Amino acid sequence: MKQELTENAGLPAHILWTLAIVAGVTIANQYYNQPLLNLIRQDLAETGFRTNVITMMAQTGYALGLLFIVPLGDLCRRRTIILTNFVLLIFSLFAIGIASNLPVIWVASLITGACSVIPQIFVPIASQFSRPEHKSRNVGIVMSGLLTGILASRVISGFVGDWFGWRAMYFIAAVLMILCAAVTLKILPDIRPNFTGSYGDLMRSIFTLVKQYPSLRICSLRAAFAFGSFLAVWACLAFKMAQAPFHADSDTVGILGLCGIAGALTASAVGQYVGKVGLRNFNYIGDALILLAWLIMGILGDTYTGMIAGIIIIDIGIQCIQLSNQSSVMQLNPKAANRVNTVFMTTFFIGGTFGTFSAGTGWQLAGWTGVVAVGIALALLSLCFTLFTRH
Repeated sequence: MKQELTENAGLPAHILWTLAIVAGVTIANQYYNQPLLNLIRQDLAETGFRTNVITMMAQTGYALGLLFIVPLGDLCRRRTIILTNFVLLIFSLFAIGIASNLPVIWVASLITGACSVIPQIFVPIASQFSRPEHKSRNVGIVMSGLLTGILASRVISGFVGDWFGWRAMYFIAAVLMILCAAVTLKILPDIRPNFTGSYGDLMRSIFTLVKQYPSLRICSLRAAFAFGSFLAVWACLAFKMAQAPFHADSDTVGILGLCGIAGALTASAVGQYVGKVGLRNFNYIGDALILLAWLIMGILGDTYTGMIAGIIIIDIGIQCIQLSNQSSVMQLNPKAANRVNTVFMTTFFIGGTFGTFSAGTGWQLAGWTGVVAVGIALALLSLCFTLFTRH
């Protein structure tokens, strides 16, 4: 008999940690491709720009999933939504593994991205059912699991790609989704929806929320530009590391992902101290760290020391911005937690997609210097939302 959950009454530890772990394993699907881009490019004899579209399609799919799937958590039973996403993930990951051309990978990556929004259904659960004093902390724990999955995905896919080829990673990922589906359905109670009306009413209510809460608009845009700056690094890192003076393989790119463990460790701390440090202060700190990281990677970008330091610092910076803004907006309207999270995360990943595309363009025009310029410009745009607004 599954335990019933009551809003604000507390989330059992075993459910919280299951959500955190499955969130990490699921979100990893979207990031396996980053260390593998050069291997895919070589295997399919494609250009770097066309291969980079794989990452952009996955991020676009994620944004679409956030906009059209996550709100269903307020309208439909969440177990049904989660199971459907897992089934689609299994098929799309297998499709990437057997694909013989880029268009197939693009379409399958779009579906993979859209269905990898399962963690963003978990985040409102962590916020809605936790005790008020633990909400930010528990959201931070789920996000720590998510971030650890992002980091581990790069390391694992780098090694798997180097030893067994890039296709093997997607077959492994499909099997992991089967296991995650079984565990999640066993442990997660059947949470009742809290919105009455049609899907059209649900989607229209999202725009009402955007209009009603100015802080939701500001927090979402500020975090989105910061995330675009952050993803600019990973969009072109495989190409950067494949060139002189590094001449590195995909496993090296994956290992660099471990440098971001600092960001994952930062997430739970940010969740605990948002109330004490303050939203604006966390954003000033985050943007300053992101700008510092880009300056280091611009000046010392041909050294491992410079790249490692930049990756560590930018990971900490983005967590200061994402967690402070996300935990703040999640408390605006607990009854609409999924829809509020939809607005925030859709905007967030549109920013990431824009950053990825801009970085790819910067790489084509001016190499790593172009990528650094894009990263700095996006970080400055994020900073403007703190400097020139009240939120």
